[in-house]
Amino acid sequence: MVKVKICGITNWEDAVASVACGCDALGFVFYKKSPRYISPKNAQKIIRLLPENILKAGVFVNAQEKTIKDIARKCKLNALQFHGDESAQFCRKFKNYKIIKAFRVKDKLDLENIKKYRVSAYLFDTFIKSKIGGTGKKFDWKLLKQLKNTKRPVFLSGGLNEKNVAEAIKYLRPSWVDVSSSLESWPGKKDPKKIQRFINAVKKSVLS
Repeated sequence: MVKVKICGITNWEDAVASVACGCDALGFVFYKKSPRYISPKNAQKIIRLLPENILKAGVFVNAQEKTIKDIARKCKLNALQFHGDESAQFCRKFKNYKIIKAFRVKDKLDLENIKKYRVSAYLFDTFIKSKIGGTGKKFDWKLLKQLKNTKRPVFLSGGLNEKNVAEAIKYLRPSWVDVSSSLESWPGKKDPKKIQRFINAVKKSVLS
């Protein structure tokens, strides 16, 4: 069964709608340059009211180790998503958490570099120089076929929406699909109807 992570949660209403529609994980962006940034204080208020079975992931971009650990502890995160240039060695410093390492895909995969990361899961997103995450653009999925023998779960991200997610699942069989901007009314504000249609499309693709 493919699971759904909805990223860029900035408010309680969007968190409630996402959970009600059947998501499996929520992502909270602690990168101040992102239009989907949420303060640790506000994230904490949301996370403490979420069901236990929902994975709570904090998204960080080249943040300091102490900052990450402080936020993770304060917000009671159970997954850390590193979306910057964090090294494999850096990722090993957070042994009490699931670690999701994001790789931004342009026109090829650096398989040797990816294999250095002994993390909980890999996430693949589209490379756009001026943006980190929430690009709304897909990359060439054929590139991920090179990863067919990986034993780690794969999060597929980058330009997924209700119209193409079934094709993506059928083609790549990822463990997770990760979505943000295509579910928004504007950056940082989700549309409940778009959330429901996306999750319905995921469920339908799995059953077909």
